[in-house]
Amino acid sequence: MTAVGTPYHPGERAAQARAGRTERADHAGRSIRSTVPAVAARFLTERRMLVVGAADQDGQVWATQLSGPAGFLQAPDERTLAVAARPAGADPLAGALARPARVGTIALDPAGRRRMRLNGHSAPDGRGGLRIHAQEVVANCPKYIQRRTPLDRPDAGPPRTVAAGPALSTGQRLFAATADTFFIATTGPDGTVDASHRGGLPGFLEAVAPDRLRWPEYPGNSMFMTLGNLELDPRAGLLLPDWETGGALLVTGEARTDWSEEARQSAPGAERMVELTVTGVLELVDATPLTWTDPEYSPADPR
Repeated sequence: MTAVGTPYHPGERAAQARAGRTERADHAGRSIRSTVPAVAARFLTERRMLVVGAADQDGQVWATQLSGPAGFLQAPDERTLAVAARPAGADPLAGALARPARVGTIALDPAGRRRMRLNGHSAPDGRGGLRIHAQEVVANCPKYIQRRTPLDRPDAGPPRTVAAGPALSTGQRLFAATADTFFIATTGPDGTVDASHRGGLPGFLEAVAPDRLRWPEYPGNSMFMTLGNLELDPRAGLLLPDWETGGALLVTGEARTDWSEEARQSAPGAERMVELTVTGVLELVDATPLTWTDPEYSPADPR
């Protein structure tokens, strides 16, 4: 459900207006497509990971990751993303994606500092993978992407849960507080889902309590797809990859945006702050058979 005359829904329009970015959002909105252009199709075939956001059977929103060799992502036509992977049993989205679902995805190229979002309808392909019918395709800017190169880990086993609960443990809070990247899934009107990327220097994500995470929102593309969704629905899911081991920390909860001047002044480079009240945590080992090289931090990261 988009606002009349724009590619944006009312929540996105409200967030753009609150930030004073309506005109810039109109300009950026010209890049939103419903099809996969040829250059994007080539980009997808080279990727080794895909972040997927969706709601589970209980309505909680999660973000998770799928991975495979180059070519596990294909765009057989301009409206379809074929994924030769699906969440395994330990993943909170395994059940949801075993049947038709609304999904938001983001394909990230850390080495080249490129990213692309594709949101739409997912269904099992009958061969252990997914076919996603594209409704919204967006190429994003390279800001805040830490440069990394993937490495295969031949001894990786299937994903396994090592911890689950309603709040973050001390170790998980420390891991979150040292992260330089996470992904966030949110949901909008009519069940639409979006997945987005957040990056910064270690410490930009704060674990302020066992049930609270907080981070700054830095200047971006002015579309406000994430914050626009949160204007209408607070449900959100975070994926924190462990780039060194192939593990992952998955968090679900409800988020709110603090638009106040105090929030703007509370962190270097922040335009506003977002706080997530945690309701569920899942820690996985062997979430992916990939590890990644040490990061080269983005020059856009506020110091």
